[in-house]
Amino acid sequence: MQRVPMTAEGYEKLKKELDHLLKVERPKNIKEIEEARAHGDLSENAEYHAAKERQSFIEGRIRELQSKLAMAEVVDTSKLDPNKVAFGAKVTVFDLETEEEKVFHLVGPDEADASNGKISCTSPVGKSLIGKEIGDTVVVHAPAGTIEYEIVDIRFE
Repeated sequence: MQRVPMTAEGYEKLKKELDHLLKVERPKNIKEIEEARAHGDLSENAEYHAAKERQSFIEGRIRELQSKLAMAEVVDTSKLDPNKVAFGAKVTVFDLETEEEKVFHLVGPDEADASNGKISCTSPVGKSLIGKEIGDTVVVHAPAGTIEYEIVDIRFE
């Protein structure tokens, strides 16, 4: 089983979601199924079918989260070189073409959320930043084209 790097924050978020599904959503869904079943004929019982469909979603998500948590390797960023970009770093870059600063938080594939600045360490941008230092220029070959960034700051929080 290949371990997947994950931030402590990402691990806790998945754990919290799993806990909510197990302690709140699953029991609530069981009650919904019981109540719908009490209405009689199941073949034409829309409430029953909707509750069973929701049960399928909940159980699938529980299995997915359990699998992700089992494969997760929480990375202790306090042991990493603070002068080099690594997993878990918040990297401020300067786009040499648009002359804008951007902040990227390098996270595992399961935590990536580009709209919130969280990019996967396996993405083209993530791969190009890993191992670099402040002042380095990186060239990113992304599907949208080639982008050049200068690394302005590296932080581990």
